[in-house]
This record gives sequence, C-alpha cells and structure tokens, in this order.
Amino acid sequence: MHVIAIISTKGGVGKTTVAANLGGFIADAGQRVLLVDLDVQPTLSSYYELTHRAAGGIYELLAFNAQTLAQLVSHTTIQGLDVLLSNDEHQQLGTLLLHAADGRLRLRNLLPLFRPHYDLVLIDTQGARSVMLEMAMLAADMAVSPITPEILAARELQRGTLQLIDAIAPYRYLGIQPPPLHLLLNRVPAISSNAKLVQQTLRLIFREHNEVQILRTEVPAIEAFPRAATASQPVHRIEYRRPTGRQAPAALETMRALASELCPQWQEQFVGVTGRAGGRRSRVERS
Repeated sequence: MHVIAIISTKGGVGKTTVAANLGGFIADAGQRVLLVDLDVQPTLSSYYELTHRAAGGIYELLAFNAQTLAQLVSHTTIQGLDVLLSNDEHQQLGTLLLHAADGRLRLRNLLPLFRPHYDLVLIDTQGARSVMLEMAMLAADMAVSPITPEILAARELQRGTLQLIDAIAPYRYLGIQPPPLHLLLNRVPAISSNAKLVQQTLRLIFREHNEVQILRTEVPAIEAFPRAATASQPVHRIEYRRPTGRQAPAALETMRALASELCPQWQEQFVGVTGRAGGRRSRVERS
C-alpha cells in the first residue's frame, strides 16, 4: 500500500482538486484507492457522490481507534474509490492529537488497518501548519505540495515547507524517515513566462535539500477542472481529448503524466485509461 499526502502550509493552492482527480484516475486504472480527508473544511468528502455513507469517519478512527471498515469507509460512485470522511465538526482532533503521546504518529500507526484493502491512500490536508499536517507527513511514503506559479507563493512555500520539514526531522531518531517532498506547479496559465521563473526560483530555494524535488508534470489552468467538480466526476472523464486550438494537453494526458510520475509501478495500467465513462482500452484496442 502506497501512501501519498497532499500538503501545503498555504490554503487555496488546489490540494483537494489534485487529490480528488488523482484518486479518480488511479481508481479508473484498476487500483483500489482510499481518499482520507483531514481538512476541517471537508471539501474532498463532498467531491464525489456516495453510494454508501459510513456512520463514522476520520474522527472515529483517530479519536476512538475504530477498527471496523464498514463503520469508517464510505464508497463513492467511482468503482474502486472510497473515502474516509472528515467529520470533526467541533474541530477537536487537533487539540486531542497535540496532547496525546502518540499524536503525530497516530495515523501512521492506524494505517495498517487499510493495507489489505487498498493499493493507494491519498491524504488531503488543511492549508495551514498544524499537528494534523505533521501527522499526515509522518504517515506518508511521499508528500506532494501543489504551488501556483507566483513568486509570493514560492516564498511562502520556502518559509512554511522548510519549517515543516525541520519540525519532523527529529523523528529520524525513531527510525521514521520524513517522506520526500514533490512540488507540483498547479493552475499554470497557457502563456506564462512567470511559471518558468517560479520553477527556477524553486530550484534555487531547495538546491541544498535533496528531499525536495520539482515534478516535471505541470497542471494547466483549464476550465475542465471546475466543470469536473460540478459534475462530481474525475477530470479525465470530462476532458479526454485536447480541444482544438489549445496548447495545453487534455486533462486525461495531464492526469496520466502526474500519476505515472508519482506511481511509476502502475504506469502500464495508466496507459489503458481512456476517460470515456471511466473506461479502459481493451486488449484488442491496445494491440
């Protein structure tokens, strides 16, 4: 089971959009995916329509150590895509975890419950520095931080991200290696010299930090993403062909490239995703 945390110390950078669409694409490729919503504003929890809504969610898992999947996990209309809903209505989990001896390690210690049932866990987090964000980082094999192509956003990333990495560094003495961090340029305009400048700036900022890398894939600012959210569908099903006259690739190609970069072990399955109603190419079509 592979665990990816979608993180940022800054709000409004598109974490939930990335988590929802990456999860939807990888589920359509035939993998079993669990979305974990740690944001107190539960946007990811309401992104997809549900065929089954569990009685509990993240609060029961973290506060009461609930172990029954039927009580914890809700099922979406996307085959193979489940969600652990955010239901901390009174925002008590942060305080609970802050004062618990195992607070920052609790999710890491509880994830083995899901290992027999899922190939990938995607954790969506709140856009602010918190014990919940540190907990997500320590539970993950990899962290992805979306960033919009703006110099001020790059500077905020430098401050917040480096502080976060420094805060969890001492867990190395417990044998827990902080996950490598991958920066994802998100909402890149079709014509943007600023995006390239931001890339160069980020490389300079993190040149001495081997655990921080910039992903090759860039997510373009295209209207298919809000249209997909409105339809409660993954974006690759909404736009699987590039519109005539547009330079940016189709959403299907962007999500395939991102998924392949983050999870190369499933790259062969990703090639077969067509986007048409979540379909995959048959063996005849691929031959």
